[in-house]
Formats: sequence, structure tokens, C-alpha cells
Amino acid sequence: MTTNGSGFFGRLNWDAFPITGLIQNPNTNEIVANTAAAIVIVGVIVVVGSLTWFRLWGPLWRDWLTSADHKKIGIMYIVFAIVMLARGVLEGVVMRAQQAAGPGDGFLEAEHFAELFSTHGTIMIFFVAVPFVFGLANFLIPLMIGARDVAFPVMNQISLGLTVSAGMMLMVSLVVGEFSTGGWTAYPPYTGAAFNPGVGPDYWIWAIVVSGVGTTLTGINFAVTIYKLRAPGMKFMRLPMYCWTIICSSILIVFAMPPLGVAALMLAADRYLDFHFFTNDLGGNMMNYANMFWLFGHPEVYLLVLPAYGIYSEVFATFSAKRLYGYNSLVIATMSIAVLSFTVWLHHFFTMGQSALINAVFGIATMLIAIPTGVKVYDWMATLFRGRIRFSVPMLYGLSFLMLFVIGGLSGVILANPTVDYQVHNTLFLVAHFHNVLLPGVLFGLLAGYNYWFPKAFGFRLNEFWGRVSVALWTVGFMLTFLPLYFVGLMGMPRRSFSWEDPSFHPYMIVAVVGALIILAALLSVIVQLWVSIRDREKARVPVGDPWDAHTLEWSIPAPPPSYNFAIIPHVTDRDDFAAAKERGNAYPSPDAYEDISVPLNTGIGFSLCVLSGVWMFALVWWIWWLAALMTIFMLATFIAWTFKAETERVIPADDVRKQHEAWLDLVHNSTPVDRDHETAPENRGLPRPDLEAVT
Repeated sequence: MTTNGSGFFGRLNWDAFPITGLIQNPNTNEIVANTAAAIVIVGVIVVVGSLTWFRLWGPLWRDWLTSADHKKIGIMYIVFAIVMLARGVLEGVVMRAQQAAGPGDGFLEAEHFAELFSTHGTIMIFFVAVPFVFGLANFLIPLMIGARDVAFPVMNQISLGLTVSAGMMLMVSLVVGEFSTGGWTAYPPYTGAAFNPGVGPDYWIWAIVVSGVGTTLTGINFAVTIYKLRAPGMKFMRLPMYCWTIICSSILIVFAMPPLGVAALMLAADRYLDFHFFTNDLGGNMMNYANMFWLFGHPEVYLLVLPAYGIYSEVFATFSAKRLYGYNSLVIATMSIAVLSFTVWLHHFFTMGQSALINAVFGIATMLIAIPTGVKVYDWMATLFRGRIRFSVPMLYGLSFLMLFVIGGLSGVILANPTVDYQVHNTLFLVAHFHNVLLPGVLFGLLAGYNYWFPKAFGFRLNEFWGRVSVALWTVGFMLTFLPLYFVGLMGMPRRSFSWEDPSFHPYMIVAVVGALIILAALLSVIVQLWVSIRDREKARVPVGDPWDAHTLEWSIPAPPPSYNFAIIPHVTDRDDFAAAKERGNAYPSPDAYEDISVPLNTGIGFSLCVLSGVWMFALVWWIWWLAALMTIFMLATFIAWTFKAETERVIPADDVRKQHEAWLDLVHNSTPVDRDHETAPENRGLPRPDLEAVT
């Protein structure tokens, strides 16, 4: 077992702090590193100080950190994702600036640049896209299927705690030690103990292992929720399209996350216990790691893209005032993509020496995924065809996606040809491709969903003007940053390179850094939009709950929803049941009787495991074995103690439910319906005048 340098505080020492490097060798590289660390420290101080000054610790603990309400857990996931997005975007800007500095070494050291692209990829995949997807799904799934919560509310809280604690490890790595230089894929030997004996790969390993546990638990939770808690009459072929994409993503999670966890733990065994799973000696094989990682890695792409497809499906139908075209074919296409995603992992290493036959088989399988994806694109376009399209912010994100994502998809088909991939695999062409898929395909979808469902979560609409500004900035920023990389990649510029010598690359790099700055402005515009919306929220209130004349069940209840979601569980008779009910004039019925409703009690187990697992990871990274053992005992004791808790639910009396529901029904009956053409006006209180096209 590796124990060199291990003492009471393991290998933690003064040299682990960035300020040491700045003192010993002051330069631009150290200034950038210390500025990042300072931002983290100052951010923590500001947050803690603000919570203390405004006396918010009590409400934060009582209403949020201990809540098992799926809606609040979903909102916390999204807040965490946006915080991590800020760091991911800033790192991207710094990398583009380094490459735009011109031929030569630029202003960053090679090792620092390697850390940046490692953390950037890790953060954007595992701690931005995944939490954002989970946040929206957490909030929406029970509301869409007519349920009162997810199947396992406490497990849901634990999943959030593990994800956040793992993400915080990446923040800690800015302040204490350094992160891995082995890329977000952490390939050996670059992350092996011989090549990289520092703490960087260990930060990556434990963050991935712990967040992977949380992700797997969430996948199980979503799948069971959709399987078991659907409202009466909601057959599978009456599920909203978004629910289909989430259930397929949940299946991907359950089957794809274990290979990643196993690969990371095997890498940990190599580093900590002198095993040789992925070494060149004693029987090790680095290709085993590549196979296990990408057995997770390609389903992961669709784990993220499929929920975005579901969001676009809901947005296109709502803002076209039409039923979703080709529902059955979209369901089949979604399931086909989920299955095919497990058959293509080897195209991620066409260049690593497989036989021509194997490469051909996986190339053909990769091309096949374009077929169900194309079915989706044509169905969405048919949904838009002859619809009464409203160019609201979610629709604008969707239209930008349709135009830009097709480029990324076509470049993926090009890369599915092993001979072409062999030439451009290690160039910026590949960087352009996967960003072309992930930004319009995932991030634009998540931002569309954020704008679409925000009024349901908080009871007021987001500012339309700043939303449009955000769409424009994200779209232009993406095109300027990544489309030039296709050209420079074909010219031979390698990816992962912190410097270059060919002056013909320079104009493209200048355009790319301008685009990166526009993306940074886009992120800032999202924050400005939120601030302006909160400031002007009284003008944008939608308490009735349906500001868009939407089709699905979540819009049939107040905004924001009560803790129990539905006063009476709905009985579903149609795929667009709420839209049909609005046309019939019975969308807001008054039930004959009310019942007591049980909701999960608050519990601190998720927050406790978040803190304890964070300390446990830190101890393992720095070889503080006594602390790691102590945290292990504390986590087991916390979990065991929670299992002895007899009361896990509280009852909301039927009379309280009746009072709340009848007060809302009075609001519905006293509100004036608003035409869809005036949905951004202050008169829109969440009661639309139904459009006949919505159910025809």
C-alpha cells in the first residue's frame, strides 16, 4: 500500500496551497490560479455572511436543506448546476484566451492548461448537465404523471447531497492542491501513480465515485416513480413525451453508471494499493479502462440529450398550439436511441488499434443512431408546420437547437467513418463536434425548460426581453466559439494543446475567444434576467398556473404548486388530458370530497451525508486515514440511526386541503382568460383562453 509522506495529516502541507506557488514564483500563471482560489474563498465568505446578516440560516435549514419535497430538491439541483456552470464557462474562456494568445507559450503553463481542460470537462458533464437534468426531472416528473412525490423521497435527498459534496471537491481542489491533468476521461497512464503521483487524479476519482452513487440512486428513483406512481388512466402511451425520455435516461443511468464507478475504483486500487489493472506491467491493460469508461461514456451522452429532446417536444407542441406530431414514432425513436447507445462505445477510440472489422461494425452502429434522431427532427418540424407559432423564449431556444444541432449530428455521422475519424480524432474538429452536440442539444434544451417551467415553480414569469437577449448571446457565442474549430481541426490543429506554432490557426483562435466572451455575456444575461424578473415579479404573477396554454397535468394546478401537488389525484383519459379538459370546460373541477394527504417529513440525513462524504473524500485524497475511517463510521451510524426513525410522514388534514383548493378555484373563476397573443402582458394571470388547435 502506498504510504509515502503519510502522517497525522497525510500528505497535506503548506505546498498544497496555491499561494505558495505565487510567493515562490510570481507570474501570470500563478496569478490566474490564485484568482480562481480567491473567488471560491470570497464566494463562501459572501454566502455565509449574507445568510448570517439576513438571518436566513433557519429558513434555509427548515425549508430547503432538510426538505424531502421533490420540487425543492429539483430547484436545489438547478441552483447547484448554475453555480458550477459559472466556473465551467470561466474556465472555457481562459482556455480559449490561452489558445488565442498566438504562437508560443501564451500566459498559462502546460500543466495548468491541462488542469483546466480536465476540470472543465468534468464539471460541465457531471456537475452542470447531470444536475440540471435531474433538477428539472425532479420538479416535473411527479407533477406530469399525477403523483404527489417521487417513489423514494429520502433517497432523493441523499442523491442530491452526494452530488453536491462531490462537486464541492472540485471547488476545494482550487484552494488545496491541484486537480488532475489527465482530462475529464482520466485515461491511464496519465492518471497512474507513476506518471501523476500528486492528488489531482484522486480528486477526480472520489468525486466521480460519490457522484456516481448519487446519480445511480436517482435513476432508480425516477424509473420506479414512473413505473408505479402514474395517475389512474395514465397508460404508458398517454405519458408526456418528456416522461418517456426520462424513463429511458433512467434505464441508461442504471446500466451505464456502474462501469464508470468500477473503472474509477480500479484506478484507485492502482494508485492506493499498488494494483496493476491499468499499467504496462504485471498483466495490466490500459484499454480495459477505455472500454469501461466509454461503456458508460456514450450512453451518458444520450442520458443528457434525451431529456433535452423531451423538453423540446413539450415546447414545440405548446408554442405551436398543436398536438405533438408522430407521438408513437417519437416513443419508438427514443427507445431505439437508448438501446443503440450501448452498441457504439468503441467509436471513441477508433485510433487505438482495433481490427478493421470491429471498427466497421461500430461505425455502422454509430451511423444507425442518426435514423431515430432524424425521425425526431422531422416530427418536430411537422409539429411546427402550420402551427400558430409564438416566438417566446423557450421556442427561440428550440429553433436555435433545430438549426445548430443538425450540424453537430451530421459531423457525428462523418466521424462514424473510422478512416475519417483516424485523421481528425485528435484535432479540434472533434472538440467542435461534441460541443455542437452538447450546447444546442443539451444546454439550450435545459435553458428552454428553465424558462418554460420557471413560472410553475415560482409563480411568476421570467423577463421576456432579457430571455431573448440570452438566446441571441448563447446562439451567436456558440457559433463563433465552436464552428471555427471545425475548420482549424481539418487544418490539423491538435486538441488538448496549450500552444501551437502554425500562424494560419491564429485568426480562427481570435474568433473563438470572441465567441467565448459572448458566451460569458450570455451567462451573465441569464443572471440579469433572473434579477430583473424577481424585481418585477408582481407584474408577472401567474397564480392560476397555466401561463402558456399548455397541455400536460403540471399546468392544471396552482403556481407554485402546494406541497402535496394535487388536492385530488386526477383521472387521465387522454394523452393531452389537460388540454382536452380545457376545451370541454371542465379543467378545474371542484371535488365532492377531500382526503387527508401524507407528505414526507423533513430529515437531515441528506445534508449530513453530504458533509460527511465531503470530509471522507478529502481525507482519502490527502491520505488522512484516521479521518477517513472516522467519517466511514459516522456515515454508517447516520444511516443506521435514520432507519430507526418511526415517523417519516406528516398528514395534511382534509380541511386544510379543501380551504387551499377552494381558495385557488375562486381565483380561477374570478380571473379573466387571456389570449395566447398576450401571454407576456401583466394581464396574464395563468388562465389562458384555450386554442382549439391544441387538441385537434
